Amino acid sequence: MTQNAANPKRYALILAGGSGQRFWPISRDAQPKQLLKLFGDKTLLELTIERLDGFVPRENILILTNKQQEASVRAIAKDLPAENIVAEPEKRDTAPAIALAVGWVVARDPMATMIVLPADHLIQNKAEFQRVLKNAAIAAEISGNLVTVGIKPTWACPSYGYVERGRKAGISGMDDLSAWEVARFREKPNPDLAEHFISQGNFLWNAGMFIWTIPAIFSELSRHCPALADFVSELRSSKDFNATVTRQFGKLPKLSIDYALMEKASRVLNIESTFDWDDVGNWTSVGRYLNHDSDGNQFNCAFSQQDAANNIIFSQTGQHIALIGVQDLIVVAAKDGLLVTDRARAETIKKLVDGLPQELR
Repeated sequence: MTQNAANPKRYALILAGGSGQRFWPISRDAQPKQLLKLFGDKTLLELTIERLDGFVPRENILILTNKQQEASVRAIAKDLPAENIVAEPEKRDTAPAIALAVGWVVARDPMATMIVLPADHLIQNKAEFQRVLKNAAIAAEISGNLVTVGIKPTWACPSYGYVERGRKAGISGMDDLSAWEVARFREKPNPDLAEHFISQGNFLWNAGMFIWTIPAIFSELSRHCPALADFVSELRSSKDFNATVTRQFGKLPKLSIDYALMEKASRVLNIESTFDWDDVGNWTSVGRYLNHDSDGNQFNCAFSQQDAANNIIFSQTGQHIALIGVQDLIVVAAKDGLLVTDRARAETIKKLVDGLPQELR
């Protein structure tokens, strides 16, 4: 599929903010997960942009980031028009961020179809990813409803939000994929409740991917969050987009899109993904994609071991790393920091970062 085949009526918002705590010492506040080269020679942000090639024109891709990360994002996404990269004046959560993007799109095409994607997921099957998005766009355009993409759970994860599916929605024009009505969105459950969700068979992980037409999202914002709808209207008529964002963005309510809109919308549809997906939540997730030996060690660098097993070794220093008699460790070497922790405590790294000197955050 070539870039020329991209549909000019489609627009994409890539959410590329966030902090850099989970992948310390490689990540920093100004260099979070999506700006790291964890899987070869390209960042997750670059891979996200490339997955849209042939589906969304490059000039229709908007990247939303923050002031701290703006320079790095611009360097990575240098092929996009400069005005397609917008830095939020301050953190206001996903609902205001998406409203900003709706205003950006509506000024260009008030009848467009819009896709919202996180910048920090690993998806390797581009063709299947685009097939799902194409069908989601069809469902959104035919039904006039908001559409989400869900991930089939592989285990009872308590750190993801869940989508509970109801009855099947009859949408013509789709491939062999089906759209389902969302019964409700469920917050991150405790482990027992997550197990219950999985046993029901009609729960999917909420991947934070949304597809809708501009008329549909504006209608729902007007009904459920008029402050954000007013912001969209002001952006649409503004003669200086950036000045309006700077002046008004910090006044918007600090709300997630799930809470502000998705949980309240009149009808939301869901399509189950048929592509591979990993949200790369911590170093344990990265380890699955690294080189490995027969003892379960996972590594990206020159590495030797003696009686060492099930360790993750990641280095940016070029040094040869050797382990003797240790198991289940994460060892990460950066130019100005070294992390050694038990694999089971990968999720606690972000707490450690809070206590580090400012120059290492």
